Amino acid sequence: MVRFSIIVPVYNRPHEVEELLESLTKQTYHNFEVLVVEDGSTIPCEDVCNRYTDVLDIQYHTKSNSGPGQTRNYGAERAHGEYLLVLDSDCVLPAGYLSAIEEELQRDEADAFGGPDRAHPSFTPVQKAINYSMTSFFTTGGIRGGAAGSKGRRSLDRFYPRSFNMGIKAELYRRLKGFSNMRFGEDIDFSYRICQSGARCRLFPEAWVWHKRRTDMRKFWKQVHNSGIARINLTKRHPGTLKLVHLLPAVFTLGVGGLLLLVVLGAAFCVAGMTLAGSWLLVAGLSPLLLFSLLVLVDSSWRNKSLWVGLLSIRASFTQLLGYGTGFLRAWWLRCVRGCNEELQAYRDNFYQ
Repeated sequence: MVRFSIIVPVYNRPHEVEELLESLTKQTYHNFEVLVVEDGSTIPCEDVCNRYTDVLDIQYHTKSNSGPGQTRNYGAERAHGEYLLVLDSDCVLPAGYLSAIEEELQRDEADAFGGPDRAHPSFTPVQKAINYSMTSFFTTGGIRGGAAGSKGRRSLDRFYPRSFNMGIKAELYRRLKGFSNMRFGEDIDFSYRICQSGARCRLFPEAWVWHKRRTDMRKFWKQVHNSGIARINLTKRHPGTLKLVHLLPAVFTLGVGGLLLLVVLGAAFCVAGMTLAGSWLLVAGLSPLLLFSLLVLVDSSWRNKSLWVGLLSIRASFTQLLGYGTGFLRAWWLRCVRGCNEELQAYRDNFYQ
């Protein structure tokens, strides 16, 4: 019997799929199959997949565009493995990835699991900066799970795997009917349903992947803004799941807005001749922003061994917090204050971008 079925939804990313498949050929554990599912791409990766048919047990499927959740379900329906492993197409695996999963399952079986992500040395400075912002304590990344993985803790009471690196028993996947039709936040929705079913869900800290995430700040903004909107949609679907950490980007966004207002007032006071009052307002408005930027610069430069990545991380961190915060506040206003019952979404046509 096949132990692992690796399911990869893809949209217009043949080069990334090739890097992922190449990393799969180097695995030290070999009892697995690969299912690449093309989600209505205009730039298909069939030729890429065909080049690996001699070295991998690989299936290539194509379907009309419906988003990654339904595309993963399409692959799961055609998988033969005992466990389904869901990966994003922009992931690259270290040689010991599958062995690390097998060792964890042999040591202490789990119904579902997930692992952390890291930045590869070959990533561009922008990708490294985005990775920093998604895993740093100075944003909310470390609090949400990145730091947990790096500290090597082997289990968490409430660990919710993300779809870029998720594993689950095939039987449980099908019993829960897989991913819902949510366009954004579908992986957290699925993780909530996994935990609510009574299944055991664990973090496998050594089953990490290199995850490219988005390749520029514009695409990154779209991703995190959608995530902020999805958080409110998830709260409506799963009451009681909203935690303090989910509010932090919104608080940060409101705080930055308030600080910028102080800066504008300070500048206006200085122009009006009230220099002392204006100077104090400028200091009060700029100091917290500069302090945050300095902390990010020093921490990221040290972690990435690059001052340039550190500088880019300032922008990435503001993008991550403000993007998520504005999406959260937008959805909160429309759904919680205005009473809109329909699940909100943004940048629908650019989900994979």
